[in-house]
Amino acid sequence: MDEYARAVLLGVVQAVTEFLPISSSGHLILVPEFLGESSSPLTFDVGLHVGTLVAVLGYFWRDWVRMATSAVDDVTHRGVAVRRWSPDGRLGLLLALGTIPAVIAGFTLQSWIEDNVRQPLVIASMLIGVGGLLWLADRYGELVLKISDMTPARSFVIGCAQAAALIPGVSRSGATIATSRALGFDRPAAARFSFLLSAPIVAGAAILKFAEAMSGDEVVRWGPLIVGAVTSGIVGALVIRVFLSFIARATLTVFVWYRIALGLAVIAAVATGVL
Repeated sequence: MDEYARAVLLGVVQAVTEFLPISSSGHLILVPEFLGESSSPLTFDVGLHVGTLVAVLGYFWRDWVRMATSAVDDVTHRGVAVRRWSPDGRLGLLLALGTIPAVIAGFTLQSWIEDNVRQPLVIASMLIGVGGLLWLADRYGELVLKISDMTPARSFVIGCAQAAALIPGVSRSGATIATSRALGFDRPAAARFSFLLSAPIVAGAAILKFAEAMSGDEVVRWGPLIVGAVTSGIVGALVIRVFLSFIARATLTVFVWYRIALGLAVIAAVATGVL
């Protein structure tokens, strides 16, 4: 496949699967496998993630501005008594708290995960298993809490779910949305917090991977990298908008069925020697 066409394809795959609860890491491993191609260079993967990072920063720019300005105002006028802070100021701190588990897991387990669990059957089992958990949480979770009801304990629990998504096939958005739904948050609130929570960890991972790539001998193909990043950014913003609109009026069942179907397809492909 032409490298620019491949860049567009993987940019679309990254954007769609990053924000839908179906696992971006799993798809970025499986798609080249199905195409019979080698995995992407590290710098290209970084470019794809930077694209989706720009999408979430751009789409929610008002939220980021409110959190930043409110935090400054709260510190200036209310000091460090967080309970007296404004809702937007507290939300910024809650996002920081929710990021901690993934940071710890990333530094301690990332190398082991990359060496041991980036396998098709692991991805398939995670697609199916987490799909079942997503269905249970969405089916039986209450619809009573909004983002304004987020607490440090709830944010930390959701952050632990995000850390589990280091395993390919789990899905960062799938794990965090399922956990939020199990805690009683309504679907729009669960998705919104999930997307906001993704920004710090994606930014940190992109910086570390880029530094790793630059310290090696990898030759950067800037053309495909830029095409992939721009594609993932544009498509990512569209996916966020469509997904938030969709879950305001529908359940997550369609994504559960997709995860199960893809997981079974991967198992069949491994069994028949296709993968």
